[in-house]
Amino acid sequence: MGISLKLEHLTLYKEIAWLLLKYGRSDVVKQAGIDASLNVEEVITEKAQMPEAEELAKDIEKLGPTFIKLAQLLSTRPDILSPAYTHALSRLQDNVEAFSFADIEQIITSELGVRISNAFSEFDAEPLAAGSLGQVHQARMRDGREVVVKVQRPNIREQILKDLEALAEIAKLIDTHTEVGRRYEFQPMLEEFRKSILRELDFRLEANNLITLHRNLAEFDTLEVPLPIEDFTTSRVLTMEHVHGKKITALSPLERIELDGDKLAEQLFHAYLKQLLVDGFFHADPHPGNVLLTDKGKIALLDLGMVARVAPGLQEKLLQLLLAISENHPEEAATLALQVGELKVGFDEQTFRRQVAELIAQNQDSNLIEVQVGRIVLEVTKMAGENCVRMPQELTMLGKMLLNLDQVGHTLSPDFNPNEAIRKHAATIMQRRMLKSLSPGSIFSSVIEMKDFLQRLPGRFNKILDKLADNQVQVKVDAIDEVKLMEGLQKIANRITLGLVLAALIVSAAMLMNVPTTFRIFGYPGLAMIFFLAAATGGVILVFNIIFGDEKSRKR
Repeated sequence: MGISLKLEHLTLYKEIAWLLLKYGRSDVVKQAGIDASLNVEEVITEKAQMPEAEELAKDIEKLGPTFIKLAQLLSTRPDILSPAYTHALSRLQDNVEAFSFADIEQIITSELGVRISNAFSEFDAEPLAAGSLGQVHQARMRDGREVVVKVQRPNIREQILKDLEALAEIAKLIDTHTEVGRRYEFQPMLEEFRKSILRELDFRLEANNLITLHRNLAEFDTLEVPLPIEDFTTSRVLTMEHVHGKKITALSPLERIELDGDKLAEQLFHAYLKQLLVDGFFHADPHPGNVLLTDKGKIALLDLGMVARVAPGLQEKLLQLLLAISENHPEEAATLALQVGELKVGFDEQTFRRQVAELIAQNQDSNLIEVQVGRIVLEVTKMAGENCVRMPQELTMLGKMLLNLDQVGHTLSPDFNPNEAIRKHAATIMQRRMLKSLSPGSIFSSVIEMKDFLQRLPGRFNKILDKLADNQVQVKVDAIDEVKLMEGLQKIANRITLGLVLAALIVSAAMLMNVPTTFRIFGYPGLAMIFFLAAATGGVILVFNIIFGDEKSRKR
């Protein structure tokens, strides 16, 4: 079945099989052939009832950083997991035990080429936070700037690569041998996850993301994105400006009263719509832990390790889908969802359209507290998966992003209406998309194409005139297959001719019946009987060909 014999792989297989069995997917384990090889059947009877969703988060947390990140990705796939499990996994924190300061010193020295004491005037040995991929320390530069330094965990890349190798083998087994694998195709999903987590391991990419987002959101005076200190940033060390603030969800009621929550929520939502639908580059994980309220009353966006990019064609479809949902147009929403999705074997369009209509109708008259745009997008994604439509990852990330924004926006302003915000900014977004398409680069590209067209036009026009003069112009029409048409006409002509011959033989036989002759067949004139038998034989053959020959043609 392709199971690896590496010890670390076998251990990992057993852990994954144990999780699948514990949470009610023994069918996947058996169909993939993992149960007999690893002797994990006893887990099936460990619990009579399905464990709570929160318990799954704890079990995954024990498996290490790769699985924590993978669980966070699965939390955006409501088509695979039920809402209780996606919610539990979305709240999964990758806080783990901090690694030693000696490792910090060794990594910074090897990466920056200088000792910590020479690079920073102050460096706090106690981490501000410890995550699965790295931990963050507060420090001060030699010029007095306060910074935070993110240092990658020792040997984390090697561990993740080993886990990914084993996961790739398991995904292949599941996709090949199980119904759920053929339906959801875990190998492409794992490949996207592999690219994502390897990008997160390169802190230089995160530094570039900070610079890009800082530039794209410069027009919003209430938003702040810390910039990296490029000379002190490598693939394993990220140094960036320190933002003083607290989590949005940690604000007291009194602090919220003093805020201009309406403006903050409005600008935050507008900024994310711009990222998604204009820039095509957005912060994909705006959960409350990554959105801070600074001491200056601004909103700071942190942790740019997880970002996403959206192609221009998909941007327009996503904007139309959001408008269709916010305007309560179920038929249009279902059509747009099908346009961005990939139809698989077993697709049920009627059921999908009915489910989308029912979902949007349920929220048509709901008030602000009940409606969450992100939840509706994720529900549409789930319905698509249930009806064999594979949706792009960008749509699930959009739903997850909007769901987090709903929470942050309602915390800042209880009266914030995301539906109204989408409708309000739709015209501005479209206008900016059109202006972006008229950028100097796009104009120059169009000018170059026009120049190439004009250069080639005289030569092409001369060729057309030469062919006209030499009577060599041919027009090909593919609407009718003339070969088959001629074959059909020839068959009709042949049968008509044969019918006339048979009719002549019958008439001749009838006339010869009155001619006296000694040559007799069955007591009748012999020549007349020959003509009559020849006509009868020809008629039977003609009828046979019509019945059986034309039937085969119809089947082809």
